[in-house]
Amino acid sequence: MKLQRHPSNPILKPVMWNEWEALNVFNPGVIYHNGLFHMFYRAQGLDYISRIGYAVSEDGVHFKRLAQPLLEPQDEWETRGIEDPRITFLEDEGRFIMTYTAYSPRGITPMFAESTNLITWRRIGPLVTGEDNKDHVLFPRKINGRYVSFHRRPPSMWIACSDDLQHWGDMQPILAPRPEHWDSKRVGAGGVPIETPEGWLVMYHGYNFDHIYRLGAFLLDREDPERVIARPKDFLLEPQETWELKGDVRTVVFSAANPVVDNTVYVYYGAADRVIGLATCALDELLAWVKGEG
Repeated sequence: MKLQRHPSNPILKPVMWNEWEALNVFNPGVIYHNGLFHMFYRAQGLDYISRIGYAVSEDGVHFKRLAQPLLEPQDEWETRGIEDPRITFLEDEGRFIMTYTAYSPRGITPMFAESTNLITWRRIGPLVTGEDNKDHVLFPRKINGRYVSFHRRPPSMWIACSDDLQHWGDMQPILAPRPEHWDSKRVGAGGVPIETPEGWLVMYHGYNFDHIYRLGAFLLDREDPERVIARPKDFLLEPQETWELKGDVRTVVFSAANPVVDNTVYVYYGAADRVIGLATCALDELLAWVKGEG
């Protein structure tokens, strides 16, 4: 099984007359809420500082965006940009959590912010400091009474737990690169984990020593997310289109969003760090493929 690219791709491109997003738009977080697709995307202008833009859509394909960035760097952790947002809705708490990477001379830092309306955001703080750490995303509910988040300590995916989203511990590696495979050098989380009766369905990216980014998926135990149930050998999407092969960084497909609407998984991805693409599949077919039944 492979993801199917949407015929309207790429669905979002840079806007030359908006200085802050004139060069690249990519790596969006997308959440479906109250009948709308809300997109939070990484944008770069000629200063190469990453900011977060906002766009909204009724069909998940045609987006209307704000003329100004929604979020901009604001403190010493963010002087060189805020990158790669992912959006989780904590339904029991009625709030949204954005995970994003803060980039500055102090390092590459995984940060959290919260909102109740998707427009105004309050910074919560970092998952960890003092190390190269990113690709973090929060699970959509507590597990065994605690918040759970992926993060990446190169080259592997890790998991961490917290009581309050501010103090994190119990960090364990859960997914490592595989020699001689498409994900042989590094792996990192994709969008928000999808809860199914079979377990947590997780999209992720990996790349090899030729620096070709591809997308894959695996399955975790619902109540013990440190336990991997299934991980196919094959990938779901690789760079093929010209706009995926050539851009600011060549041969990249990188997803930070996979909302599910009416049994369809919408995989939004940055292509060659220049534009945004969309690929879809049926949730039940994706789950069967990950389990080795498709």
